[in-house]
Amino acid sequence: MNQRFRTWWQPRKGLAIAEACIIGLVAALSAVFLKVGSGWLGTWRVHTTHLFPVWLALPAIGLILGFVAGWLVDRLAPEAAGSGIPQVKATLANVPMSLSWRVAGVKLLSAIIAIGSGMTLGRQGPTVQVGASLAAGMSRWVPTSPDHRRQMIAAGAGAGLAAAFNAPIAGVLFIVEELLQDLSGLTLGTAIIASFIGGVISRLLGGGSLDLNLQLTQSSSQFSIPEIPFFVLLGILAGLFGALFNRGLIFSIKFYRRLHISLPLRVALAGFISGIIVAILPASFRDNTGLRESLITGGAHPSVAAIAFAAQFILTLIAFGSGAPGGLFAPSLILGSCLGHIIGVFELYVTGSGSPTTYALAGMGGFFSAVSKVPITAIVIVFEMTTDFNLVLPLMIVSVAAYLVADKVVPGSLYEKLLELKGITLTKEVPMEGALTKLTAKDVMQERVETLDAEMSLEEAMQAFARSHHRGFPVVEDSKLVGIVTQSDLLKTRESTNHTLRDRNLADVFLKEIMTSVPVTVTPIHTLGNVLYLLDRYQISRLPVVDGRKLIGIITRADIIRAEADHLNCDNRTPGLRPEPSYIVYQTRSPSIGRGRLLVPVANPETAGILLLMAAAIARDRHYEIDCVQVMLIPRHSSPSETQVRTAKSRRLLRQAEVLAKKWKIPLHTQIRVTHDVAQAILETINEQHIDLILMGWKGNTSTPGRIFGTVVDTVIRQATCEVVLVKLGKTPHSPLPTPHSPFPV
Repeated sequence: MNQRFRTWWQPRKGLAIAEACIIGLVAALSAVFLKVGSGWLGTWRVHTTHLFPVWLALPAIGLILGFVAGWLVDRLAPEAAGSGIPQVKATLANVPMSLSWRVAGVKLLSAIIAIGSGMTLGRQGPTVQVGASLAAGMSRWVPTSPDHRRQMIAAGAGAGLAAAFNAPIAGVLFIVEELLQDLSGLTLGTAIIASFIGGVISRLLGGGSLDLNLQLTQSSSQFSIPEIPFFVLLGILAGLFGALFNRGLIFSIKFYRRLHISLPLRVALAGFISGIIVAILPASFRDNTGLRESLITGGAHPSVAAIAFAAQFILTLIAFGSGAPGGLFAPSLILGSCLGHIIGVFELYVTGSGSPTTYALAGMGGFFSAVSKVPITAIVIVFEMTTDFNLVLPLMIVSVAAYLVADKVVPGSLYEKLLELKGITLTKEVPMEGALTKLTAKDVMQERVETLDAEMSLEEAMQAFARSHHRGFPVVEDSKLVGIVTQSDLLKTRESTNHTLRDRNLADVFLKEIMTSVPVTVTPIHTLGNVLYLLDRYQISRLPVVDGRKLIGIITRADIIRAEADHLNCDNRTPGLRPEPSYIVYQTRSPSIGRGRLLVPVANPETAGILLLMAAAIARDRHYEIDCVQVMLIPRHSSPSETQVRTAKSRRLLRQAEVLAKKWKIPLHTQIRVTHDVAQAILETINEQHIDLILMGWKGNTSTPGRIFGTVVDTVIRQATCEVVLVKLGKTPHSPLPTPHSPFPV
């Protein structure tokens, strides 16, 4: 029994399970806080209408609170705009997008203010982003692989949805169906645990999703075979209106963009208009909870349901298009309940029997399915909220019909379309094997880049352009990319009507005054397809490649054409047997603030100390960061990415480097790689981390025939793209760790 438990409780799985539990707990607390906060603010808003005229109170509250919510997002975390689900999906697709505790905090506070101001947006979408952001922030505490971090972010998103709806199964399905689309055991396991914890804690703390009267809905729901045509009709209408709703959302976003006003003003305008419309409507529309319950339980008149549908439809388009922090889940469910209630009353009028409540609940799932294109999640969400088996068949009929109709009218995911409006296109797995899908920016970029300093004068810049055939240069400051300048920028400056620049001497005008300070950039992992898309979208000829803010290369259209040609030429050759790449099982990161990077492979605890001392001295002198790598060899028949390894001894070795780096105040990055070939793992690290210098130890002799220093060292010296420093270690390599200011022994 003990042996079986130890086998199951592997370090990686144990860490993932512990993280999933914490993520579920924190996501549940966030969901409850968001519900209580927005509910309290909404109650205060309704109470204010009894103290002041409605036509004055509601628009004023919408205007002021809308501006505050927009200001928080605009100034503190622009990534918190909108529902947040597109941002999470982009992050899981390896698109650089910030998810952090800062984003979670801003999203939580701004969503409370926006929803409490009276905008018809939901709190479930923000809860998904908050859960994912909290998980991302937590993953930075625990050094893990990038794949593990993605799994934790997905688990956080699922826990957020589960906590918001009290629907843990739906949280897991949403990850599989929409976000990550990964069915691996570890992904599902962590998602299930996080969603279960999130759903249970939220239910215990009163974080109920839509405040449904569950006893009344269960007693009122029913289903019979003759009702199937009416449910099919409901599904078709939900699909048509859902497709129209999605198109309306895209139109609303584009309309607000054409206004050319800031985000705070857009959200304030949306709050003001929403307040005016709600003030005109009957008093029952000011209490969203009461209106929602009357629609779902069948207590509303069909005319009220029709007005509610039209009002919710228009108000949601107005609010969401502005970029206000709020989701679409709750509005979709409310719109579906209105539509279902109308069809239920129609069926009751035609046949004399039927339950509007059943149609209202089935309509919720249908409209949700049409908007989000996740029919299975839609079915399970409504079922978990009601726990009524009588609803399963109606939900299946309506949700599937709505999905098929909506996808036929408006194909594709709404969240991907929202990302495309931001210039982000998520790549899909396609059968083609072209260079645009197989190669990344780091494979074809030019690593030797001509740059100009931000403090360079305009006169010096013109001389640099005259000496070079390039028409544009990246502008750097302390090796960090701060802008880009082109020939057209220089010409515009010379011909500028701005007297501040025109009347000054060219030697007194600096590049930082005329450069494009926020250039479009790509990361090393972007595919050539993404690079080409950005070149075409922004009509530019070159793109800087950055790692954080550090400039590591540049890529042009000519580079892409050359890579495609080389790829086509190589297609006719018989590929040789390539070794499987190494796999990172442990990794820590520090702020990237150095001017370069120094790599130190460590293996022997007896020699690691002196190597790290020398590396620290060099790094401090050159203002470099240190990358410390420990390589673990495995048999050739085992896959590096699938082999279980124990990293305790290796991590103890890396802790020596962490202690030294902390004393000397040097940025340190560490990693443990599993591989078949030590030299290959070191070379991969050099290429991936853009190493400038590698420091290696040598025992002083070799028994390998035909080698000068040994197989590993000889291979690294021949193939490394950076400087190589080889240290011959003496017989007594032990040396105490000095203080940063003590003399360094040479």
